[in-house]
Amino acid sequence: MLQAPPRPRPQASGPGPQAPGPAPHAPGPAPALPAPPPAGRGEAAAPRSPRKPQAGTRRLSRPTPEPRVAPGGAQPMGPGGREPRGRGEALTSGPAALGAVAAAAAAAAALVAALLLLRREDAGPGGGCSMAGTPALPKLREDFRMQNKSVFILGASGETGRVLLREILEQNLFSKVTLIGRRRLTFDEEAYKNVNQEVVDFEKLDDYASAFQGHDVGFCCLGTTRKKAGAEGFVRVDRDYVFKSAELAKAGGCKHFNLLSSKGADKSSNFLYLQVKGEVEARVEELQFDRYSVFRPGVLLCDRQESRPSEWLVRKFFGSLPESWASGHSVPVMTVVRAMLNNAVSPSGKKKELLDNKAIHDLGKADSCLKP
Repeated sequence: MLQAPPRPRPQASGPGPQAPGPAPHAPGPAPALPAPPPAGRGEAAAPRSPRKPQAGTRRLSRPTPEPRVAPGGAQPMGPGGREPRGRGEALTSGPAALGAVAAAAAAAAALVAALLLLRREDAGPGGGCSMAGTPALPKLREDFRMQNKSVFILGASGETGRVLLREILEQNLFSKVTLIGRRRLTFDEEAYKNVNQEVVDFEKLDDYASAFQGHDVGFCCLGTTRKKAGAEGFVRVDRDYVFKSAELAKAGGCKHFNLLSSKGADKSSNFLYLQVKGEVEARVEELQFDRYSVFRPGVLLCDRQESRPSEWLVRKFFGSLPESWASGHSVPVMTVVRAMLNNAVSPSGKKKELLDNKAIHDLGKADSCLKP
């Protein structure tokens, strides 16, 4: 049996077991707990346990603050002007509020998608190339013109494709320019009068193989969005249409195929957009073009003709950042287009070139992009 410990001295109050017995100053079966130390002593206060008041003592209650009234005599407001808990339902009900929540969610998703691209610059074969040690671009362009090459553009109705077509015509790089798309485009300018157009059904591309015959160079800017076409439609356009077009172009004699992809493209990605971009990159590579150039820009900065509020928000986000930082993760469409053309006129000994966002900036601004 355990022996009772010796009776503690009155002044001792340290930890450890003590002899049972009623507290000398607190009647009742439950002993009174010691009062917590005063706040502000640099120690974390222990959690208080409920206790009964001691005999002969008075408990002081804090005065209840009067409820604050919102401007205009609305419902009472909590401390600090906040709405009391349980009153927020009225603020989030109704179609207008639900629409605002949906718009905010879409904008937040766009920002998250942009931030997911803020990774280290993609590395790969041919990445990070520059124009150092190459002849001046005016000379390269002149030599390229002398070869009388033909070109086709997929996706000329989009922002990048439209700018690409304009630059090709202004620089007069090709003897023949053909647009391949699902509908004819109308142009008012005289410079577009000699542009050929092939209207195809992308669901039956094998029936339009002749549209891909006889082109030396091809630029693919084809693409849509998940919001516009749905998940299945996005995969069909950005992967299946692109790959089938590249397959027909290869069979038709195309030597240099240029693919506009995206920063972060990875066929193993958990994100559908980046996964699809990575898959189509790999599939086109298997076709073994004489020269295959993949462009992986960051966030494209442009003023779209169609309304895309989420992209507008992303552009505003990058526009508010320092230029040196934003240029690492975004790029103007014009810079992408000039990089594609500067790369096309420059000789290369590599079968595959993977140009990341930094390389696109370097090529797009090389030699100040002067046109002879």
